[in-house]
Amino acid sequence: MLTTGNEILAVANDHGFAVPAFNISSYSMLHAVVDVCEQKRSPHIIAIHPDELAHTRADMLSSVIRIAHESSIPTAIHLDHGGSYEQVLWAIQCGFTSVMIDKSFVSFEENVVETRRVVKAAHAVGLSVEAELGTIGVSDQYGETGSEEILYTNPDDAVRFIEATGADSLAIAIGTRHGLYPSSVKPALRLDLLEGIKSRLPIPLVLHGGSNNSDTEIAGAVRGGINKINISSDIKSAYFTRMREVLQDVHLREPNVIEPPCEEALKVCAAQKIDLFESAGKADLY
Repeated sequence: MLTTGNEILAVANDHGFAVPAFNISSYSMLHAVVDVCEQKRSPHIIAIHPDELAHTRADMLSSVIRIAHESSIPTAIHLDHGGSYEQVLWAIQCGFTSVMIDKSFVSFEENVVETRRVVKAAHAVGLSVEAELGTIGVSDQYGETGSEEILYTNPDDAVRFIEATGADSLAIAIGTRHGLYPSSVKPALRLDLLEGIKSRLPIPLVLHGGSNNSDTEIAGAVRGGINKINISSDIKSAYFTRMREVLQDVHLREPNVIEPPCEEALKVCAAQKIDLFESAGKADLY
C-alpha cells in the first residue's frame, strides 16, 4: 500500500477529511504509528524531517518502504521541510514518495523559482510536491522552521503561486506555530482565511504546527478544507514523557522493556488525532 502524497491526499480532498502525517525518528515510533493506523484503518503519512533523517540515517528508509508494502493501509513516505533542491533530489533517490520544499522564508519570486524546479524533477518520476506559502510561527527551540511572527498566507498569492509552480499541495499559515506553545501564547486559527483560500484553491491544503490548538479549532480546519495535518511535537511529548516515568526504575536497561509503554502512550495520542481528523476507517476508500 505504498503510495504517493498525491494519491493519498486526493481521496482526502474529495471526501473531506485530513490524513495524519506523523513525524518519526526511531523504529520504535515508526512501529507505534503503523500499528495504530492499522488498528484505526487510517491512511497515513510517515513524515521525516531532515534533522530526523540525520538521526535515523537514510538506511532506515528501506525498512519504512518494506513496512508500507506489507501494510493494508495506504501509506506515503514524506520528506518534511526539505530545504533545497539538492536535498529533495537526494530524498527522492532514497525512496521518499512525497517531498516538501520549504522556501517560505525567501521572497515570493524565489519561492516560485525553487518550488517550480523541484516540481519539475519530482513530477518527472511520478512523485508529488508540497510547498509552503506564508510563515508559521515557532514556539520553542525544536520548531522545524519559522519565526516569532506569523505571516498569514494571502489567498491571491496562493492562487498565483500554485499556477506558477504546479505544486500538488500547499502548507498555509493560518495561525499555527511549530512546537509546544508556552503558557503565555494563546493559539487561534484564522478559519475565515482558510475558507477564503480553499474557495479559490481547491487542492489539498496542509496544516503544520497544530500543537495546543483546541480540538474544536482543528476540527473546524478539517471541515474547512485541510487535508493533511503534521503531528510531531504531540506524539513525541507523549512518548518521552512516558519514557521519563519508566526510567525512574534505574534497573531497566532493555529496549524491549523500556520502549513498549512509550509506544502505547504514543498510540493513545495518535489515535485521538486520527479520530479528530476524521481519517479513521477511511482506508476503505482507496
